[in-house]
Amino acid sequence: MEQIYRQTYAEINLENLDYNIKTLIQNAKDYKYHIAVVKADSYGHHGYPVVEQMLKSGINYLAVSSLEEALEIRDNNKEVPLLCLGIVMPEHIDLCLKNDIAITVSSLDYALEISQLNIANLKVHFKINTGMNRLGISSPEDLLKAYTTLKAKAIIEGLYTHMYIAHDKDKTNKQVKEFERITQDINLKEVPIIHFGGSDYSLNYPKLPYVNGVRYGIAMYGLADSPIPFKSTFSVYSHVYQINNIDKGTLGYEGEYEINEPTKIAVVPIGYADGILRNNSGRYVYINDKKYPIVGKICMDMLFVKVDNSVKVNDKVAIIKDNDHIREIAKYTHTNNHEILCLISKRVPRVYI
Repeated sequence: MEQIYRQTYAEINLENLDYNIKTLIQNAKDYKYHIAVVKADSYGHHGYPVVEQMLKSGINYLAVSSLEEALEIRDNNKEVPLLCLGIVMPEHIDLCLKNDIAITVSSLDYALEISQLNIANLKVHFKINTGMNRLGISSPEDLLKAYTTLKAKAIIEGLYTHMYIAHDKDKTNKQVKEFERITQDINLKEVPIIHFGGSDYSLNYPKLPYVNGVRYGIAMYGLADSPIPFKSTFSVYSHVYQINNIDKGTLGYEGEYEINEPTKIAVVPIGYADGILRNNSGRYVYINDKKYPIVGKICMDMLFVKVDNSVKVNDKVAIIKDNDHIREIAKYTHTNNHEILCLISKRVPRVYI
């Protein structure tokens, strides 16, 4: 456990994570590969204890965004299958070989470039662009050439795509048809792992006959759009460090917030350097299970909360209380649930319960 000096920390509930993952796997029990996407420090949950719990809960493959993240996993676990979803530069392929890290091939040019290297034991997954137009191979001709080139040189382990708008069934079905079109010249039965993601897709669509892997992301943390009663895994707490009684005046940087009547202001030691960005001003925190608004400009290390007489110094402040609160914050700050989690910086210690 990290040392906590300023009574500001993120609480990670491993028991609830276990429940969520087992629920997901039960829902997708026809799949062979249950792949946890642990990029961005497991969506801000941070630390190997989170990954360790996932593996205990039934996850049998991990996916990360970058080689840096992959190597961090390998420092703790030498055995778990591991895929880098993002870009690995050709000059770093040797690190993937040395550490048994599968890579993503997302273009014909990349496939041809790495085929010039000594990649006999390199595990490769081809990413198929089915409409998101970020990374991926977009034509049957390019895929066939990339596939046959690397089949002679490396280990073809997987094919995958990313379902980017799973709540829209028409667009998702269109993506499925596009995947089938692009892979039409490939014998899918000879590919060990074919995986679709993310979480909302796994929860809302039946398994396709040729797909045997599913990638879980935000649903592991209970924040998927689903009638399934998932549990909260992520909270952020601080405390009331000081209470200022202000009769009249201004508050904080630039004096933007004006006080025209006797007001109690709690100073809380967490700020935008911790991931509570300035656009959080105006939304609520919880103290003793009661809502109180953040007021004034949020500082780098502190923020202000307008409170009443029931609030005392050292009272616990739920900056992020639970999943319902995360959704509320995301709506208020015009973003998604993922960003709220990922914003909480590494200087906020994680406490695992």
